[in-house]
Amino acid sequence: MKWFRTVSKIVLYLLLFVVSITMLMPFYWMVRSSFSQAKDILKYPPKFWLREPTIEGYKDLFKLVPFGRYMFNSIFIAGVVTICNLFFCSLAGYAFAKHKFPFQNFIFAFLLASMMVPWQVNLIPGYLIAKNLGWLDTYWALIIPYIAGVFGVFLMRQLIRGIPNDLIDAARIDGCGHFRIYRLIILPEIRPALATLGIFEFLHMWNMFVWPLIIIMNRNELRTLPLALAVMNAETYGSRIISLMAGATLATMPIVILFLMFQRMFIKGIAFTGMKE
Repeated sequence: MKWFRTVSKIVLYLLLFVVSITMLMPFYWMVRSSFSQAKDILKYPPKFWLREPTIEGYKDLFKLVPFGRYMFNSIFIAGVVTICNLFFCSLAGYAFAKHKFPFQNFIFAFLLASMMVPWQVNLIPGYLIAKNLGWLDTYWALIIPYIAGVFGVFLMRQLIRGIPNDLIDAARIDGCGHFRIYRLIILPEIRPALATLGIFEFLHMWNMFVWPLIIIMNRNELRTLPLALAVMNAETYGSRIISLMAGATLATMPIVILFLMFQRMFIKGIAFTGMKE
């Protein structure tokens, strides 16, 4: 049956190759369109390869809008939120996993139950709170509501529970306090999971559209990339397709770079989250 396993493996690889090409084709076409000329963008039948690539779309993009500022906004907001989530979620997960306090199980169950509430339900209350705090058209409203998430707390708690208590007890005998145990023992043990959570949170904040749309109304310089591209598309009525494709390509690059940098730890973290205790 060795030949059957070989044939099955070849068929599986061919299937994965076809699926990969199908998934990557829209991204390739986006990048291709961003380097196209105006006369080639809507040509039919379309050409798979470009004969005369140009960067005019990128030049036009930075002339139309302050794209560098929008890129900074998205990187700053997503970066701050991701760092805060890694710290607060891991700290809360350590508390839930390795410490006992009153109503611990009830609080954790309440947090899990809050995950069942659709995010759309929180839009109006969140807007009213931000308005009363004077946070409209500020970075505060884009960052503070997302500095910690229930999913991150749950993920960290489940992984930290698997760390042997003997390590923590030995550290206590050596005179380590809670935060030193967290820094020297807990964090090194959950690095792959932190990488996984970091990528998830960064991607979530990078692609967020609805919340910035209702919070940023009067200060255009605070727009994030998804909001800026949507407004640009609406204001130009889609007439500047090449510039839009250039903006979409630049908006995708940080996510691709982030994943490539932490790919190994991300895959390892996904494997750890699927392990049973």
